[in-house]
Amino acid sequence: MTMILNVTVGDLLDDVSKRIPDKEAMVYADRPVRYTYEQLRIAADQVAKALIGLGIKKGDNIALWATNIPEWILLQYGSAKMGAILVTVNTQYRIMELEYLLKQSDCNAIFLGEGFKQSNYIEILNGVLPTLADSPTDSPSSFENLPMLRHAILLSEKRVPGTLNWSDFMSYGLNISDMVLKDYQNETHPGDVINIQYTSGTTGFPKGVMLTHNNIINNANMVADAMNLIEEDRLCFPVPLFHCFGCVMSSLACVTKGATMVPVEVFDPAKVLEAVEKEKCTALHGVPSMFIAELELLKNTSYDTKTLRKGIMAGSPCPVEIMKQVISKMGMEEVTIAYGQTEASPVITQTRIDDLLERRVSTVGRPLGEMEVKIVDPVTGAEMAFGEQGDLCARGAGIMVGYYNMPEATNLVIDEEGWLHTGDLAVMDHQGYCKITGRLKDMVIRGGENIYPREIEEFLYSHPKIADVQVIGLPDFKYGEELCALVRLREGETATFEEIKDFCKGQISHHKIPMYVDFVDSYPVTASGKIQKYRLREMYIEVYNLQEAAKIVTA
Repeated sequence: MTMILNVTVGDLLDDVSKRIPDKEAMVYADRPVRYTYEQLRIAADQVAKALIGLGIKKGDNIALWATNIPEWILLQYGSAKMGAILVTVNTQYRIMELEYLLKQSDCNAIFLGEGFKQSNYIEILNGVLPTLADSPTDSPSSFENLPMLRHAILLSEKRVPGTLNWSDFMSYGLNISDMVLKDYQNETHPGDVINIQYTSGTTGFPKGVMLTHNNIINNANMVADAMNLIEEDRLCFPVPLFHCFGCVMSSLACVTKGATMVPVEVFDPAKVLEAVEKEKCTALHGVPSMFIAELELLKNTSYDTKTLRKGIMAGSPCPVEIMKQVISKMGMEEVTIAYGQTEASPVITQTRIDDLLERRVSTVGRPLGEMEVKIVDPVTGAEMAFGEQGDLCARGAGIMVGYYNMPEATNLVIDEEGWLHTGDLAVMDHQGYCKITGRLKDMVIRGGENIYPREIEEFLYSHPKIADVQVIGLPDFKYGEELCALVRLREGETATFEEIKDFCKGQISHHKIPMYVDFVDSYPVTASGKIQKYRLREMYIEVYNLQEAAKIVTA
């Protein structure tokens, strides 16, 4: 069993850099970025000093909104060293979502990249903060709608009104001594919250999951042990760093073992396979849709993947056939499946490299490290017998402190004995291997992104023509699930599919915009009047001829 670590992220990096200072820590295959562990420690120290010089205090919340660029990782470790709490922001966020996160999290600063795909982050931030361009950058600003926010820092050398660029920001640390940083680091403790990650939930709006140094370090270390990640490994990861998959299971897992990170800025199957080939990666992470795209590319294009041996497929249900192809065609004989949620930092169960193939492709494994897992009756809370379906509950070192400023929501998912009630239906066999069979909550998981239909429904209710709307998930070969909005219009109104989609564009993330829209007069309901979403799903699988996608077997 993996030993429980009692250390901060900053001290962990210091320890590894002393042990293997010249070992490569972070390498980008598509740009001249190569850091040894000693260079990564020095860079993290410089970022920590800049934060201190800017006026950020221990326990302050700072938002980070960017793709997997090198500065993301430097901020991950730099903020941890001086005790600021990193609030990770989904790269696909738009105006409404960004404003909600910055306000709910009480962020003091936002660090942002230039953009993602068609999103211009500066334009979106200006939409949230109309007075940003007129704000002085040499003194903390104050914004009427976000009174806690003081600074906006662009993660590039561009000059943009109202923001500091990266060099401007780094200059704030030039007069901060090593002793001052050491004092900050000494005041940072393993049990302190160091990361807030936003996840959808039963309220329909994202909730900030508070994770400590102990939470994420121990989960990263246990994940690394389960996948047999060692110092000699080179792990390629295109999964976004704003997710636990990226910042815990990938970045931090590498640091716990002294392995080499090979991040890919934005997922592209060719970029991933080029990085694997060029950097001779031994491990690869991804959600099923990423592996599907890589396998498709390999059908017609040759890439050398012979160094690959291990990795993790997680984030959404893993199709059995895809798992088998990853093993046979990409050479990842030791690939594992992991299951969990952000509230558990994130992994709860994971298959092991020495598990029989049948277990590795048909289950989500057994409890990770010291994690306890039980299956309970969702109504009575009584523990279920082996093989009986119920709510999967977990308890252990990875379980979150709670939701930021949402004590009632926290109490709904963590009981008095410390058990996290996941809301996922599962069965467990007598050896502890679990299979996810459904969800108590009607969460949709699209390509590894958790989407709560209520959030989309709340937004669509603001459309003047919509009287009612129900959003469901429909099966999809590529992404696992796609959103379907079933709209009931106000009397006398007419609307089109394109009109509803256009209403969403620029207001909510691309992945939250329904792929399917249908107009209905009524919904199937129970005797008490409750809408039966499972019946809607059954009906629209037929309507859109998705029967084959619905047959995909997952762990």
